Amino acid sequence: MSKCTLPLCVSDFFQPDGFIGVNIGTALSDMPSPTQVVALLKAQNIRHVRLYDADRALLLALANTGIRVTVSVPNDQLLGIGQSNASAANWVARNVIAHVPATNITAIAVGSEILTTLPNAAPVLVSALKFIHSALVASNLDGQIKVSTPHSSSIILDSFPPSQAFFNRSWDPVMVPLLKFLQSTGSYFMLNAYPYYDYMQSNGVIPLDYALFRPLPPNKEAVDANTLLHYTNVFDAIVDATYFAMSYLNFTNVPIFVMESGWPSKGDSSEPEATLENANTYNSNLIRHVLNNTGTPKHPRIAVSTYIYELYNEELRPGPISEKNWGLFDANGMPVYTLHLTGGGTVLANDTTNQTFCVAKEGADPKMLQAALDWACGPGKVDCSYLLQGQPCYEPNNVVAHATYAFNAYFQKMAKSPGTCDFKGVATITTTDQSKQ
Repeated sequence: MSKCTLPLCVSDFFQPDGFIGVNIGTALSDMPSPTQVVALLKAQNIRHVRLYDADRALLLALANTGIRVTVSVPNDQLLGIGQSNASAANWVARNVIAHVPATNITAIAVGSEILTTLPNAAPVLVSALKFIHSALVASNLDGQIKVSTPHSSSIILDSFPPSQAFFNRSWDPVMVPLLKFLQSTGSYFMLNAYPYYDYMQSNGVIPLDYALFRPLPPNKEAVDANTLLHYTNVFDAIVDATYFAMSYLNFTNVPIFVMESGWPSKGDSSEPEATLENANTYNSNLIRHVLNNTGTPKHPRIAVSTYIYELYNEELRPGPISEKNWGLFDANGMPVYTLHLTGGGTVLANDTTNQTFCVAKEGADPKMLQAALDWACGPGKVDCSYLLQGQPCYEPNNVVAHATYAFNAYFQKMAKSPGTCDFKGVATITTTDQSKQ
């Protein structure tokens, strides 16, 4: 606790240590089973997740894992819940009470970006929050489960300099009672912060390095002329603009959790900065920034807990190519890229230099290898299209190389679970120290 004696000293209300969580979207044609999802979370040491609904099968799979879960009221259910205390109570009974304490549900996100995507529901947003919270109070769960609603950063106008930022005043009739609710229940402001979009929409005004957390020379840092605070990245500027916007409405003790942030790894011709390298750079630097408890210029050393968007690439999402490529992993559990996180914390084990693979055993019977390869590409549901002629993994065209690809793809898909590198004795586990390559 702070030694500061002000009655609303910000560090008295905020948690000093931040965490990294991951959003789990499900718009995949080959969505992994709940058991596979949880196996991947465990293998990557991901301890905080946010679901976009309250999927029963996934909540059951998360039981007794200790993983902290935020469940969500989908937007299409918001109107009903915001207009009926009984509907809210039924939703909580079905989607929360039925799963706790085995499943460690710690928050409920009521809708998503309602003010900007579903404005007709805005008048009932605060009622929905209050009704959900009342149902938790009735079950004595309000102490462990927070209730809030995620906002797009676009509800903030004049976001730079941060000290001049304010919420769109047309939303004051919603925002003021919403902030009062968050304050009175000890909850937090849920913010979706996407420097990628800020960069794309700036028409070159925002430097790419500034968006990606890359080191900047002092003369390239952005300075808030009113506070003389120096900003070295867009993420901090967005978060501080939100703090200032809340203080403009006289709320100075509501912490911010960033519920979505990330960078796409692939885009079309109009999205040249949606690349593997930039996605890796942004997410690696963001994770390090949060776990180092750096804080923001306005609130240094008070970390902003953040959920990465997202766990899997969702190829069924509509829109440009980038919309389908925000994931850290493909559906088979293979990392889209290996995060540069050495020394940056324990979350996301694909940052380690020692990589474990499942490979064809030396000297194995070719007929046995072929049979195991056929199984992996068939019942094992490994995507073996990369092994076809003309595809990246066709060469070398032999059963050992092709089997090694398929065996390892299955092994990674099953989150390196024990026994998934057996293949009737024709496969073995090997470890490569990539730091020496």
